[in-house]
Amino acid sequence: MMKAINILAVGEIEVVEKSIPEPVRGEVLLKIKYVGFCGSDLNTFLGKNPMVRLPVIPGHEISAVIVDVGEDVPESIKIGNRCTVNPYTNCQHCSSCRNGRPNACRYNETLGVQRNGAMCEYIVVPWQKVIIDNEISERDLTLIEPLSVGFHAVARANTIDTDVVMVIGCGMIGIGAVIRAVLRGANVIAVDVDDKKLQLAKSLGAQHGINSATENLHSRLNEITNGMGPDVVIEAVGASSTYRTAIDEVAFTGRVVYIGYAKSEVSFETKLFVSKELDIRGSRNALPEDFRAVIEYVKRNGVPDEFVTAIYKPEEAKDALEYWRGNSGNVFRIFIEF
Repeated sequence: MMKAINILAVGEIEVVEKSIPEPVRGEVLLKIKYVGFCGSDLNTFLGKNPMVRLPVIPGHEISAVIVDVGEDVPESIKIGNRCTVNPYTNCQHCSSCRNGRPNACRYNETLGVQRNGAMCEYIVVPWQKVIIDNEISERDLTLIEPLSVGFHAVARANTIDTDVVMVIGCGMIGIGAVIRAVLRGANVIAVDVDDKKLQLAKSLGAQHGINSATENLHSRLNEITNGMGPDVVIEAVGASSTYRTAIDEVAFTGRVVYIGYAKSEVSFETKLFVSKELDIRGSRNALPEDFRAVIEYVKRNGVPDEFVTAIYKPEEAKDALEYWRGNSGNVFRIFIEF
């Protein structure tokens, strides 16, 4: 038997006993080391995740070791290898899959959201979803997926080295976008309401940091961009106000990429869509090339300790989520260690 963390209903979470799964043909059995709580897991706990099916075992930010393999698994996937996991499914037949964008599969089921996730001692996954890298530590492997989401948003914006890129929200996803935009040579403006997060963004290469709670965002952007506005705005908060800010502040003919989704309807001054001739894009999950880019970045640069706010045991999972609820501005990632 193994321990698993189960969100039963809004505000209800417990540790349960489940049978250890066995890999069948084409599957790999993983011993979980760390799993990260992400914003979607917190929203599931708080009853604010419209995509979840309860009850559910959360968790899709994974660090694990391969402990068994089923038949027809390539020899390169060996017992004892450290790995993370691509946690999304794709049907291979919908328009997204046909267009080479399986990350946005119409029928995607992400671990821990539409199906049971990895917050348990063992999990089986198709071998194609295993991403092996023995050079990265067990802790840092857990960060690959959330960073890849930010990397993907920068790709969606077609960011290049002559762009001024504003990232709104410097949590884990936004920080991933900051890092990738810096790697592409852009002039990066980080925006948040927390000075510590802004300082971290600047230490990772952002040229400017604006605290939108204490500074006039519009005036500061005018100063930095000579009145032009940023070429790219990446929204990584998911609030009505920041959704509108992105449209208001982006340059004429600019690109706006939304990662977060607002929890209520948003009203826009739609004439700006046309008068600025904007490209407005969504960004969902990540592609394999985004995972590869993050892995190469982490191997070359490592990650700051600030990325991991706290590590809890499985029995402390409710305490972890309650802590995040009460300290949302100070949390990057909370890990459960198995």
